[in-house]
Amino acid sequence: MDLSQKNQQNIEFMIDAIKSKLRMASASALQSSAFTVAQYDDILDIYEIVNSKSNLSISEVEALVSELGRLRA
Repeated sequence: MDLSQKNQQNIEFMIDAIKSKLRMASASALQSSAFTVAQYDDILDIYEIVNSKSNLSISEVEALVSELGRLRA
């Protein structure tokens, strides 16, 4: 996957990966369609943070989910 391309397909890929890594109980509440290409760089930042860590603390998960919630359209 070439994440240098800012498109909805890449947003969907990143959101799905983030949901999987965070093991979100309410993953259905976080739909990739709620995000726009204008938010791509912010989503990419979150994706890179999530993928750079093998484990996330509860407070890190809460902060990331909060940030994703803020970005939702």
